[in-house]
Amino acid sequence: MHMFDKVKDKAEEAVGAGQEQFGRATDDSKTQFEGAVRKNLSQASYAVNDAVDTVKRTTSDNPVPALLVAAGVGFVLAKLLGGRR
Repeated sequence: MHMFDKVKDKAEEAVGAGQEQFGRATDDSKTQFEGAVRKNLSQASYAVNDAVDTVKRTTSDNPVPALLVAAGVGFVLAKLLGGRR
């Protein structure tokens, strides 16, 4: 995740929190809801991007275990979804 993306997600989270508070203060449930959604989406975006960065870093640092895990997951999915012939 680039620094710009982190800053963007955190700024969007702050805007959403402010919008949510404004909606609460003005008793506008639509604005409050939109702010909460905006805040939660930016938090989710930050978490997903952070997880992707962690996976990228881990797989580049340890490619063999990552390959073995991917092969294992593929094998299990093939067994589960393949069915009997």
